[in-house]
Amino acid sequence: MSNTKYILGSFADPDDMMHGIDKLQKNNISIYDCFTPMPIHGIEAKLGVRPSRLPIAAFCFGITGTILGFSLLYYTMAYDWPMNIGGKPSMPLPNFVPVTFEVTILLCALGMVATFFYRNHLFPGRAPRVMDLRATDDRFIIAIDAHENADHALIDSLLKEAGAVEVKYNERKYVSYE
Repeated sequence: MSNTKYILGSFADPDDMMHGIDKLQKNNISIYDCFTPMPIHGIEAKLGVRPSRLPIAAFCFGITGTILGFSLLYYTMAYDWPMNIGGKPSMPLPNFVPVTFEVTILLCALGMVATFFYRNHLFPGRAPRVMDLRATDDRFIIAIDAHENADHALIDSLLKEAGAVEVKYNERKYVSYE
């Protein structure tokens, strides 16, 4: 068994990469991932990527902020230190709306930033996980798992037919910027 983990097809044009994805899928070759320097419309559907669950996380962070903000106001204004100021009620709900809204937005934003960093492995001090450094500049990369797809010559020929500028055999999982 070889040390090759991934076969990387490097394309100069996004249309050629999309054509390469079609060719590989017609030959039942599973694609590990694609790396592009810019967003490409429709690539998620073509690769079969599931929709993101980030809206669910945003809702959970937002509802936590709503509950926390309202609980803080209730505790301070109605439970712990109720004050009768000019005959007004000690728990005026309309007055709670701005603070509750702001705490909701604050916790939702902070939670989404933390979720983004956690999900993309962007912790401080961690080397970025990049297959090919040119994927962040001007190349469109298709990564194919070499262990799942045994016919490397077929993959090489399909990528070159689709317009690949270069086909590399990557022995390490990720390349660091160092």
